[in-house]
Amino acid sequence: MSRRPWARSLRTRLLVLITVTLVGVCAALALTTVLAQRAYLMGTLDDRVNAAAERSVGGAALHPGLPADLAFLREGGHTEGLLAARPDAAGHLVSAAVVTRDAAPRTLSSAQRAALTGIRADGSVHTRTVPGLGTYRVTALDASGIRVLTGLPMDDVRATLGRLVEIEAIVGATGLALAGGVCAVVIRRQLRPLDRVAATAVEVSRVPLGHGHVTALPRVPARDTDPGSEAGQVGAALNRMIDHVEVSLAERRRGEDRMRRFVADASHELRTPLTSIAGYAELMNRVAPDLAWRRVLAESARMTDLVEDLLLLARLDEGRPLQTAEVDLAAVVAEAVWDARAAGADHVWRLELGPDTPAPVTGDVARLHQVVAHLLANARTHTPPGTTVTATVESTAGRHLIRVRDDGPGIPPDLLPTVFERFTRADTSRSRAPGSQGGSGLGLAIAAGITAAHGGGISVTSAPGRTEFTVELPAPARPLCAEPLTPQRAP
Repeated sequence: MSRRPWARSLRTRLLVLITVTLVGVCAALALTTVLAQRAYLMGTLDDRVNAAAERSVGGAALHPGLPADLAFLREGGHTEGLLAARPDAAGHLVSAAVVTRDAAPRTLSSAQRAALTGIRADGSVHTRTVPGLGTYRVTALDASGIRVLTGLPMDDVRATLGRLVEIEAIVGATGLALAGGVCAVVIRRQLRPLDRVAATAVEVSRVPLGHGHVTALPRVPARDTDPGSEAGQVGAALNRMIDHVEVSLAERRRGEDRMRRFVADASHELRTPLTSIAGYAELMNRVAPDLAWRRVLAESARMTDLVEDLLLLARLDEGRPLQTAEVDLAAVVAEAVWDARAAGADHVWRLELGPDTPAPVTGDVARLHQVVAHLLANARTHTPPGTTVTATVESTAGRHLIRVRDDGPGIPPDLLPTVFERFTRADTSRSRAPGSQGGSGLGLAIAAGITAAHGGGISVTSAPGRTEFTVELPAPARPLCAEPLTPQRAP
């Protein structure tokens, strides 16, 4: 499963990481502050509780004979909410009351007393929740048999801590928002050099390095190649890699140019002696007909065809302009099928053309005829006798299609991806037996080269029982007046 694009962004990951870190730091600081403040407030409250307990014990000592006396609560100066009780030796409350504002102390109910039962008079401070009154910090003292339980409410402590948490939450959220915005701006600015390096790499990746003339590849700007920064190191390394690629491309181009010149020169040099050999062989065959001379004549013709094909490929590689004229593809295909029928009488040849449908193009009529002839020859050579070969011409908006299909055994799957490469043959052996009809493996390469020189393309689909080659050529910008096919030329 592919990851989401935002999860792969370095900018997003950095911003999320910094934000999470800031949130963790702020949370830790806030928790530490709250805990420290709570400890301080609880310590202060416990001191007040102990002071109030000592004062209550002193007031109760004025009446030692009254174990349930709470008269000291009626004295002035007591804090509102002060809770006092007189426990017995077992910890049960004999009497209990709470100080109220502008009124006499109110006696606690049995449920409220039960919440305070069981506290030992050892001076330790406890937290108890008293129904109807809230949470209290209480302690019990025993002074010479005079036992008093005293408590103060924790409402002020809780309110202070609540306000502190609210303030920290507001301040923390505001600080995180500001810090996140600042970090986003800083990260965006700091990663701009890396963005420019990535944009240069994308631009280089779109250059068709595999074919064509590559003049100058884009480079990372000099300001983004500073070795003192990580992005600068990446930019400098990318520029060095591009330099190596350009040098390699230039070397490959020079090697290809040398090879093309060699093939062209060799073809030119071989064509003259081959013509002489063919002429002398034909002369000797006329003077003294013999099978050997006929073989010499056939092989010299075959070698001449090979040299002509190599010379044509060299010219196509050099990009030499072709002769251009107004050509009707329907007429070209019809003539090629007529010639193929004469050469391969053991096959069934069919031509399918739409009525009154011209297929005009601008190009070299001889080369276009050669394309169709190679496709038909390929079908004749690699299919058994009786195979039906059908050639069609279709016209659509802006393009014309030539289709050549047969119902033969098809092209082997491992050979199909390289069928338009040079010297691609079903028979991979380098030798040819006498009388062999196998081709040189250049026919389809020549067809592809001529089609590309006309601005078109060629493709093939193959399966047992159906193999189809499709040639696509662009229609001319203005309509041409195509002459109708003559009946005697159509098979």
